[in-house]
Amino acid sequence: MSTLTWVLVGLALYWAILLSARSRGLLPEYVGTQGPIITLHTKRGRVLLDTLARPKRFWRAFSNVGVGIALVVMALSFVFVLFAAVQALYSPETTASAVTEPRNVVIIPGVNDFLPLSAAPHIIVGMLIALVAHEGAHGLLCRVEDIDIESMGVALLAIIPMGAFVEPNQESQERADRGGKTRMFAAGVTANFLVTVLVFALLFGPVAGSIAVAPGAAVGGAFPGSPADQAGISEGDRITAVGGQSVADEGELTDALAEADGQVAVTLADGDDQREVAVEREVSVVEAVESGPSGLGTGDSIATVNGEPVTTETEFREAIGEEPVVTVETGDGEEHTFAAGALSSVVDGPGAEAGMPEGESVVITAVDGERVLDSGELTGVLQGTEPGQTVEIEAVVGGETETYSVELGEHPDGYGQVGINVQPGITGLVLDDLGIQPYPAATYLGFVSGEGGGNFIGAITLALILPIAGIGGFGLPFNFAGFTGFVTNFYVVEGALAPLGSGVFLLANMLFWTGWINLNLGFFNCIPAFPLDGGHILRTSTEAIVSRLPIEGSYELTKTVTVSVGVTMLMGLLLMIFGQGLLA
Repeated sequence: MSTLTWVLVGLALYWAILLSARSRGLLPEYVGTQGPIITLHTKRGRVLLDTLARPKRFWRAFSNVGVGIALVVMALSFVFVLFAAVQALYSPETTASAVTEPRNVVIIPGVNDFLPLSAAPHIIVGMLIALVAHEGAHGLLCRVEDIDIESMGVALLAIIPMGAFVEPNQESQERADRGGKTRMFAAGVTANFLVTVLVFALLFGPVAGSIAVAPGAAVGGAFPGSPADQAGISEGDRITAVGGQSVADEGELTDALAEADGQVAVTLADGDDQREVAVEREVSVVEAVESGPSGLGTGDSIATVNGEPVTTETEFREAIGEEPVVTVETGDGEEHTFAAGALSSVVDGPGAEAGMPEGESVVITAVDGERVLDSGELTGVLQGTEPGQTVEIEAVVGGETETYSVELGEHPDGYGQVGINVQPGITGLVLDDLGIQPYPAATYLGFVSGEGGGNFIGAITLALILPIAGIGGFGLPFNFAGFTGFVTNFYVVEGALAPLGSGVFLLANMLFWTGWINLNLGFFNCIPAFPLDGGHILRTSTEAIVSRLPIEGSYELTKTVTVSVGVTMLMGLLLMIFGQGLLA
């Protein structure tokens, strides 16, 4: 059964036990139930809140800043949801994304694609911290504004924190002025954003600074049936040597493989343990575009090129040589003939003006007589040109070799541009003679260290997308769940926190998920719709504006505005989540 099925079965059993305990009166007075949700109520802590609330002027100033932040986030969330809903309505097929799938809306590790089971303990602790900070801030501002509190507590689905709450006395809340209520409603998201800043400052600073990338090429996985897979190389392995030659990173692995022939001895490290495996290399197709050579696809192996046996990618390239059209034989004995070069689709631009067929695919084999085999070589040649320069481009079109004199346009990076979209690999075939999926350990550590964001806000933004990086369309090969599971083999602890050992990974995970969840909870609660904080802030803010207008029926106008915005947000969110399935 799937993880979701097991979760649903577990929840059903949990609910049955909960109903039985409630019917028999076995639940304590401080435990309440709302369906499968249990709420834990307490009146403790009110004295502490009263003590903390004494510098009222400070807390009011602090919350006023929070109101301003909340209003900005509310406006941005409204625009974002509205834009995404319109996109889903008019182009449902282009907006389909794993990010908006219904299962990825629920915050349940193992069900949500972005919240893996390996990170479940850190996620649960992060959620609890976020909820306590959020509701604790509400409670604090209640006392600052002299609003009495009936009780406080948390809501749990089994052991998973689903919410926290502060129950203000309704009569006392109604007596508070409009500004006081607005500050109270904004206090929760303000606290979440503050916690986000604090934990990411710790993560970006001393904690991530004590983590370094371990030497070797990190393996995120092996393609099924590839030489690496057949040799037993799998996710979590770290390649430290090839044929006795040390390998420090992915680049050195590529160089070592290029120098080696056929079978190679590969040294793998798992922590301090090492083992050696023999790999029988073969040229395999690990990625293929639909417009590539017919009959060749992912998983196929190539045995010969123009009758010459090949076992490595280097041999494959050498066997092609200057020939624009090649014949390859697969491991199954099938022959395929195709043009070998950079597979490109021609768009409106200099190439089309020179006669290249706009809207069609061509295979570019040479530029000014220099042979190009793939997208990388084509880009490298063009980077050595200048806008306005005329080049001779040789391309295979419809089986015929053509030559075009193209006056290059200007690429955004300053070099010459043809006006084409280039597919990866050789004629759309990405080849590999080992068959591993490298894990970009240094890239992820850079994001977790706050590097690459340009500033602190940019660094937080990069950290925010890491859990959805691999399936959210951000161009990274894996989602980052933190320093858990096989990922820990790719890093070592050093520096001031080295005595903590693997405890640094635990601390980094706690900070990462606590910051991630606090930021998302703050954004979510800023949505201007009831019963979220954003809906309450929208109402009090609208009341403040409408009360200054020289019109009658201010209550009706306020209600119209808040209900309209709330319904728009609800419909927008539904379209974002379910629109692709309903409209595509």
